[in-house]
Amino acid sequence: MNQMTRLVPAPLPDLPDPDVCWAAFLRRDRAMDGLFVGCVATTGIYCKPSCAARHPRRENMSFQPDPAAARAAGFRACLRCHPDAVGRDRLAVEKAIAFIEAAEEVPLLETIAAHAGYAPHHFHRLFKRETGLTPAAYARGLRAARLKDALGREGRVTDAIYEAGYNAPSRAYVDASQHLGMTPSAWKDGGRGVSIRWRTVDSSLGAMLVAATDKGLCRISFGEGQAELHARFPQADLQPADAELDAIAARVAMLVDDPAAGADLPTDVRGTAFQQAVWAALRAIPPGETRSYGEIAAAIGRPGAVRAAGTACGDNNLAILIPCHRVVRRDGSMGGYAWGLDKKQALLAKEKGK
Repeated sequence: MNQMTRLVPAPLPDLPDPDVCWAAFLRRDRAMDGLFVGCVATTGIYCKPSCAARHPRRENMSFQPDPAAARAAGFRACLRCHPDAVGRDRLAVEKAIAFIEAAEEVPLLETIAAHAGYAPHHFHRLFKRETGLTPAAYARGLRAARLKDALGREGRVTDAIYEAGYNAPSRAYVDASQHLGMTPSAWKDGGRGVSIRWRTVDSSLGAMLVAATDKGLCRISFGEGQAELHARFPQADLQPADAELDAIAARVAMLVDDPAAGADLPTDVRGTAFQQAVWAALRAIPPGETRSYGEIAAAIGRPGAVRAAGTACGDNNLAILIPCHRVVRRDGSMGGYAWGLDKKQALLAKEKGK
């Protein structure tokens, strides 16, 4: 994605399979809050999946797509988990995001919270819970995404910086370092002035490209080589691997069979605030487990952004290390994978011990 994804409230998806709903209640999965509610026949109440109350027997629980449907069926809201508040909170966050995106400069937390109708301290926690980012981090990511887009259109770097909403180049260069992985001029010039070391390494699933800047890994992929890396960064200084990258590449190859081997590998991948939130959610999926695209969208507080979550998975530059192969469609089918469905199936089979 070259621009910050604009996400608007969307109709709730169809009610997940009852077994999926029940499993979410058993693990008190906050990521599923807002996607459905559970109705307890013995008490007459409905709860959100993360409710801390004692679980009822399975035969006493049914599921509805939203609180309104539960109330229509004769149930009342749980006074412990307040399931109706989930929708209100998410609407407030959507309102705040629209406000941030319309602002010419990064607004103050107090201004954003007041616009959403919340106290600043409370809204700061709420916004981070729903999006995985603070309001300020979201705003910085948005502005950096605008800078990335402007760099592709404007003739001069300075013009692109001011078009993106920066008052001075200094802040733009700080944000670019965090979100683009290189300076604005280097990004515009296809990596000019950036040194990238690279090599291919054999794994149990075939050859892998491993490339890194001085900050960390910037590309891990199957079936690529120098030509593909050059196409991504045509002006970068591509250098053969040194001893440090050789050691890192060996650990990358081990990830295919031992996902824990890469827990502390350095990375240098940058994206929009939304992409970063999706990638963090991917890294939180335990090996051997899968999540649907809808569950990933819900995990970052954006249940209506299923398609955008799928796009962010496709924008992943670090195969296996950021495990987008653990995301499947809601019906359990494979969905897509940038490096081929055979690789995805093989990775999942290895992680499940098959």
